[in-house]
Amino acid sequence: MTLKRETLLVQTGNDREEPRGAVNTPIYLSAPFRHGDIGLLNGYDYIRTGNPTRDVLEDSIAKLEKGDRGFACSSGMSAIQLALSLFKSGDHIIATRDLYGGSYRIFEWFSAKYHLEFSYWNQDKGSINELVQKNTKAIFIETPTNPLMTETDLRFAADVAAKHQLLLIVDNTFYTPLIQRPIELGADVVIHSATKYLGGHNDVLAGLVVSGDHELSSRLFESQNTSGAVLAPFDCWLLIRGMKTLALRMKQHEENAKKVHSFLTAHPLVDKVYFPGQGGMVSFEISNESLVSPFLKKLKLFTFAESLGGVESLITYPATQTHADIPQKTRESYGLSNRLLRISVGIEHADDLVDDLKQAFDQVQSEVLVPSEDKKGGSHIEFIR
Repeated sequence: MTLKRETLLVQTGNDREEPRGAVNTPIYLSAPFRHGDIGLLNGYDYIRTGNPTRDVLEDSIAKLEKGDRGFACSSGMSAIQLALSLFKSGDHIIATRDLYGGSYRIFEWFSAKYHLEFSYWNQDKGSINELVQKNTKAIFIETPTNPLMTETDLRFAADVAAKHQLLLIVDNTFYTPLIQRPIELGADVVIHSATKYLGGHNDVLAGLVVSGDHELSSRLFESQNTSGAVLAPFDCWLLIRGMKTLALRMKQHEENAKKVHSFLTAHPLVDKVYFPGQGGMVSFEISNESLVSPFLKKLKLFTFAESLGGVESLITYPATQTHADIPQKTRESYGLSNRLLRISVGIEHADDLVDDLKQAFDQVQSEVLVPSEDKKGGSHIEFIR
């Protein structure tokens, strides 16, 4: 029987052979495992190499992404680092220009320390082939991008990668396997910051990698087993528990995001809204940079904090938080201005979220902005400095 992804999520771990018949996946906290004799194991020997709780999680994400094998990492950044371990000094990688600041930071770090080379693609289809060099080994894509929410045609990217014999690596954090399955579209490696939607409750730090074929699986396993950047059993269990409700949560995230998008699009103090039409992430540009701080202070339901994908609604200021490591001139060159705010729309009642945004805008408008008569007798808005 072929199961839908919603069912696979809820049934995570329920089809494993568990000697006591536990429905809920047990947490195996043992670091070593007993050997029956020389060379005789009962499936496990040491926690870094394998753990029953971690296996449940890794098998689950591999099934959901239609991949060969999953790897549970200690953070989203360690998941990216695991993917980068596939390359050697002098290799060249093409990455999307708009991407998470932490990804940019680790790319710069690998460039300086290990001499990997990176070029950045603005996602214009006509320009990517020009970025391919003799030493190019991979294309790294966020889709949608963070924080400008630009989608990439993954089939097109896969065709380019195949043409030049490159690996295609896709960060699928924002969409999760419920919305997008990159391996089905031609990707070789999929990455998740599982701290976000997969965990869903802002209580676990985790990353996941899925390989598309056995050869890549072997290389990634060797690297992870050598470095030891694995996810602890209790964190694996937290992530399994979070993933069981992913389908329900994503429906509400998306429904709420559409309503928040509609409100922001119509508001006079918002210049531009970035929303790909699905998922739970919305970014917008407020009309003046001086309004950012007053607006954030007036919010009551939205929490001003980094991260995303939890049940609670969060709002982030990328310029000083998630993207602070990207130089301002670089950010501005591709449209990430100091007026941009990013919302992770939670699963609260949508009306309450919209009301909170409205009251914050109303207070900013009444306390920070005042009407003023211009020389022609009309009125306009002035900023109180």
